[in-house]
Amino acid sequence: RRCARVPPPAGGMASRKQGLQRKGGGGETRGEGDGAADALQRRRIVLLDQARCKPNSEAFQYLSRYARACGRECITLQKPQRVPKEARAQQEVEGAPPVPAAGRIVISEDACAACLMRAKKCPGDAVTIVNLPSNLETDCTHRYGENAFKLHGLPTPRAGCVLGLLGTNGIGKSTALKVLAGKLKPNLGRLNDPPSWQEILNYYRGSAVQAYLSRLLEEDIRVVTKVQLDTDYVRKLRGRVVGDVLRQRDQRGAMEELVARLELGAVLDREVQELSGGELQRFAICVVCCQDADVYMFDEASSFLDIKQRMTATEVIRDLANLRTTSDKARYVVVVEHDLAVLDYMSDQICCLYGEPGAYGVVTKVASVTNGINNYLAGYFPAENMRFRAEAISFSVSSASSQGDALLGPGGAGEVMGRVDYPAMSRTLKGESSSFTLHVNAGHFEGAECVGLLGQNGCGKTTFMDMLAGHFDKPEGDESGGGAKGEADACSLAGLGVSYKRQVYAPRLRKFKGTVQDIIEKEIQGVCADALFNVLVLKPLKVGDLYDKRVQTLSGGELQRLAIVLCLGRRASVYLLDEPSAGLDCEQRIVAAKVIRRWVVDHQRKTAFVIEHDFVMAAALADKVVVYEGTPGKECTALSPVGLVQGFNSFLKQLDVTFRRDPSNHRPRVNKRGSLKDTEQKATGQLFTFDVDPEDEKEAAAANNKENRRGADGKNGKGGRAGK
Repeated sequence: RRCARVPPPAGGMASRKQGLQRKGGGGETRGEGDGAADALQRRRIVLLDQARCKPNSEAFQYLSRYARACGRECITLQKPQRVPKEARAQQEVEGAPPVPAAGRIVISEDACAACLMRAKKCPGDAVTIVNLPSNLETDCTHRYGENAFKLHGLPTPRAGCVLGLLGTNGIGKSTALKVLAGKLKPNLGRLNDPPSWQEILNYYRGSAVQAYLSRLLEEDIRVVTKVQLDTDYVRKLRGRVVGDVLRQRDQRGAMEELVARLELGAVLDREVQELSGGELQRFAICVVCCQDADVYMFDEASSFLDIKQRMTATEVIRDLANLRTTSDKARYVVVVEHDLAVLDYMSDQICCLYGEPGAYGVVTKVASVTNGINNYLAGYFPAENMRFRAEAISFSVSSASSQGDALLGPGGAGEVMGRVDYPAMSRTLKGESSSFTLHVNAGHFEGAECVGLLGQNGCGKTTFMDMLAGHFDKPEGDESGGGAKGEADACSLAGLGVSYKRQVYAPRLRKFKGTVQDIIEKEIQGVCADALFNVLVLKPLKVGDLYDKRVQTLSGGELQRLAIVLCLGRRASVYLLDEPSAGLDCEQRIVAAKVIRRWVVDHQRKTAFVIEHDFVMAAALADKVVVYEGTPGKECTALSPVGLVQGFNSFLKQLDVTFRRDPSNHRPRVNKRGSLKDTEQKATGQLFTFDVDPEDEKEAAAANNKENRRGADGKNGKGGRAGK
């Protein structure tokens, strides 16, 4: 009786009647409940991989068969239309892909449930449906088209500071750089009626992004960008002499200073296409820094550089933020970097990007370098109250081994290889106008350990690996370049069984005309049925997502992951990996380091030799270290393998750099030159810290809790007004 006296809610009968009208009216009359459905549709992205849905493909024929099957435009076949030349140019600026001659499949995100189920069953995994977080219903900066990637938010550069961008591959970092450089006009997610520049400025009104875009639109600022190195970059400068290009671009009169700092004096008379990867990277950095601009952007400036060159390039880029323009205004510097140690040392502020690679990306608010990187590694952003990763990433020295032991059980699967000794030897490589000599000190290694090779570019690390792999086991006078066969045989480990991932692996793999699954079944078929290989190697590296892709179409990072899988899949006693982190983003590098340790060291109890320039990855991988000394390109010596502490301290002494570990996640961090920590570690001789002080760890935990509370208060409206 008490319930009977409660009055019904206002509009209750009307809502019920509207629901009946919707059900009986065939969807023509929309009721109040449709608002929830619209919100659900806005929180969903339907992605269609055009590479897997080409005309005459199985996926294309499947989706074409169900086009307009429900009577609505859920799945449609878009036919090409004649577009004027001016409109095509505008589409290229906005990033819209052209429609192929045979048409293109388009799947509406407002599709009915039946069509969504049909799309999910599309063969070849051409369709992916991704659910968005509830707070991403609006604030879309740019979308490339129907069933394509979209970016939420923009980084906020600050004059006089270096802004770092941190995120995985395919998350929108390059898209954000294009918008900030004025090469891509943001469409705010409006594909049918793209906004004007005035609407874009009104959308960002009251924020620092509006002021930046206003200056960009008025051509008040000049932007120069150091793009990622690829074949297009070399092709545009083919036939040009390095010195001539630098003199032509030298607008600040700083060419001589930059050439000396970046050690480019020996290549000024060479043509651009003759440069190696590291020389080309330093040349590209020098070209950008010589120009007079208001905004400098660097996309992966540390690739192909050794640790010493990375520190030098970092200091050169940081000096740009301290320069003033002719009108006495500070300059903007924006960098994209995957080496966490370099990014930490280079940046003043951080913007992180999270989301689903290839589907959507979200730019976080500007944070300090320490908090930004630590929050990214923790997988949680307090300011946005967003957790995007289930597990935090830690760089503890024993973390990889302990996790592997927990999964594999005690003892691993293979027998531990005994001690292997190799004698002292020398190797001379002769070229047309110069020669290089590598001296190798006698040493030994054992099973179930990882040996890292630390040295500058051109000091003979790859030559030493070639000797271990037995590539010089040929008589004197053969095309391999001189040397006695007996001496080469003494160092060769070919008799033990060697699996070698070379530094230059792309040409060999790209000759394969099949898919990723085909090359895996061809080269490592015996290990494909191993359940642990799937759990420890294939699944963490996400190679299953690449099975249907052709090897010739893989990107640099995807090709690197495939090369690592092929190397680890071969049965061997010694695994040689030359720069396994090249082309990988920050998260993939950490995953690759754990995969190598778990499979080779913990599971098979074998030995791995790894050449690595990413100091964070080298510290996570190595048990012993081989340090190189001498003059790169002329004569160097590979010292005997030593312990991690002694080896790292010896190598860092050459660089005059000290590292400490972050108390929160134990990641290595570069100390500022002349800082208190730098001075103390140099005085004690401990240039690299392996253990974290418990007091520092407690202080870091307290600081993180305080930051989390501050972020929660800001989310609840207690911490001030949040910007767009």
